[in-house]
Amino acid sequence: MDAPVDPRRLAQDLVDLLDVEELDTDLYRGRRQPGGVGRVFGGQVIAQALQAAQRATDAPKVAHSLHAYFMRPGDEDFPIIYRVVRDFEGRSFATRRVIAMQRGRPILNMACSFQMPEDGMTHQDMMPDVPPPDTLRSEAALRRDMADAIPEKVRRLLLRERPIEMRPVYPHDWMSTEKHAPKQAIWFRLVAPIEADDAMHRAILAYTSDMALLGTAMLPHGVHWLTPSIQTASLDHALWLHEPFRADEWLLYVTDSPWAGHARGFNRGTIFAADGRLVASVAQEGLIRQRT
Repeated sequence: MDAPVDPRRLAQDLVDLLDVEELDTDLYRGRRQPGGVGRVFGGQVIAQALQAAQRATDAPKVAHSLHAYFMRPGDEDFPIIYRVVRDFEGRSFATRRVIAMQRGRPILNMACSFQMPEDGMTHQDMMPDVPPPDTLRSEAALRRDMADAIPEKVRRLLLRERPIEMRPVYPHDWMSTEKHAPKQAIWFRLVAPIEADDAMHRAILAYTSDMALLGTAMLPHGVHWLTPSIQTASLDHALWLHEPFRADEWLLYVTDSPWAGHARGFNRGTIFAADGRLVASVAQEGLIRQRT
């Protein structure tokens, strides 16, 4: 068994991964995930694209929404280049378009909108009444319990220590064929505090928002992404950022899937701070294809 990794190192490694490098005006390079195993995690591409857009937008305008389309899987053997197009610059709002390229081909297109901070009318949905995170077991501990049942070819990947700690409110054996209602609730946070600006915390939330979402649409069908006959991939992803938050403090991710069909599944998510504030909303459609 590998020696435990310092949580502070895990957290900093994620910050370093999402902190894109400026190559030229409106041109950025995203780092590779060290020790990658093939396809780039979609949340990484979304987060790095958001960081590129944020780098190309002057304060005090703040990102409040993004809409992304995945076109091709990314390859973890290569860095990703992000080109930012400044489509609109107004007094209150600005719009940026980001094209993520790898080996000369686009893998993701994203539109991101920024707004000058201002006051307005307020209301929000209430956070559901769920057990607090300190009463729940982590996803990592639950996976270790079932380590022997995890296929050997992916066991090391699924058991490795991760920068995001997740604690499911309604844990279940995600490798079983048992069917469940298409709803989940998961507490999550970065495994250690970080010293970073608000833009990085938004990027980390964007990264995490791609976790546990597509799996919600598979719950009623008794399948998961390791089911041999199932092919899955994110198709598009939308994120709305409502209120300030810290990604190294507990956040509650509540997801549901109102529809699936035609080899696609639609998923929604709401993210609450521990004090009950609704800080973000998410929507995603993904491929769920049953091959014969």
